Formats: sequence, structure tokens, C-alpha cells
Amino acid sequence: MKILMVLTSHDQMGDTGHKTGFWLEEFTAPYYVFRDAGAEITIASPKGGQPPVDPNSEGEDALTETTRRFQADAHAKESLASTKKLADVDMNDFDAVFYPGGHGPLWDLVNDQKSIEVIKTAYEQDKVIGAVCHAPAVFRDVEVKPGQNIVGGRNVTGFSNSEEEVVGLTNVVPFLLEDMLKEKTATYTCGDDFTPHIVVDGKLITGQNPPSSEGTAKAVIQALQEG
Repeated sequence: MKILMVLTSHDQMGDTGHKTGFWLEEFTAPYYVFRDAGAEITIASPKGGQPPVDPNSEGEDALTETTRRFQADAHAKESLASTKKLADVDMNDFDAVFYPGGHGPLWDLVNDQKSIEVIKTAYEQDKVIGAVCHAPAVFRDVEVKPGQNIVGGRNVTGFSNSEEEVVGLTNVVPFLLEDMLKEKTATYTCGDDFTPHIVVDGKLITGQNPPSSEGTAKAVIQALQEG
């Protein structure tokens, strides 16, 4: 199993002056699910190198078993510090692609042409596509047929409007993820705020929020094992 993990390179929260990036748990939980399942992992980002971590995801209240495991894992930290440039990646080499969230993807991956190409290739080759929390934003501009978005008519989830309200960023983000998915004619569902909710629609697998990261990654592995 070869899995491509794609992280944001964007580190600014709009024009607020606050830092953002990817959410650490949304990377570490899937990373270890994949690694412990024996997968070969390649990490990429638009700019390559060390992608920005949302500082809030490194706070004491955001730490989890996998983030602590990561902090003690020199190999994993080196892999993260030296991500490949997304432009240099060929989706033909992988069995699945997975996007961790954080707010960063709302600004860069959402309209990154290489990311769109990677997702389209994965879709056309019937490969597993996973995204958690804010990362389903990457599907916004992915048309699989003229006028048909990749999430059109599909069951998906992602960070909910009510969760965005809880974190106080409704008026900061460039768009609300839940609204966008509905506009693209997806069948959007969510669970209670900040509780695990994972949606599997064939080989398109989405998770609602940070607590959904591990379950989303496990669903990706299950889909790969089922072929």
C-alpha cells in the first residue's frame, strides 16, 4: 500500500495576523494508522519542505496519544520536515491520497492545480481518496465531468458550520465548508460538534473534525484492503 499525504503550505489566517497551517492531530493520527498498517507513506505540500503547523494544535489541550508519539519520533519528524513538492508527485505511483485538515487548505490547496489533478487522477483510476475536517475543501474545484463536482450526489462530511462558529472563525474563513459541499450538491451530514463522524461513499472517505482523524484513516485502510 502506497499512500500520498498532502499537507497545506499556507500559514496565515486571512488578514487577522494569526497563524494557521495543518492541524497536528489530523496528520499524526492518520500517519500512524497508515504506518502501523504497513503502508508506505509519502508526504507532499505545495511548497515542499516543512509545512506550517497550526500553533493551536500544539497546545496542551490539543495534544493526543499520536501527537505525543510523533514528538518522540525522529523519523516521522524528519519526514514531515522534508515533504516533497506537490508538483513533483505522480498519483500513478500511489494507491490512495489523504488530506489532513487545519484551516490552511481553505486558502491554498482549494485551488491548487496540481492538487486538483492528483484528485482527478485518483478518481479516474478508482483509487481511495480521503480527507478530514477542513480538508474536504480540496474538492471544491474538482470536476470529474463537465458541470459535475467530485462530491456531487455523494455522501460526505467535513467541519460543520456550528463547529466553525464554536472556534469563532465564521467571518474569517474564505468560505464555510459545509455550505460549499452542499452547493456542490453533496449529501452532507455531520454529528455533534467535535465528536467522531466518518462518512464512506465508495472510495471517497471523509471525516468531520479532529476526533474523526483516526477513524477516517482506518476507513481508508479498510477500503484499500478490500480493493
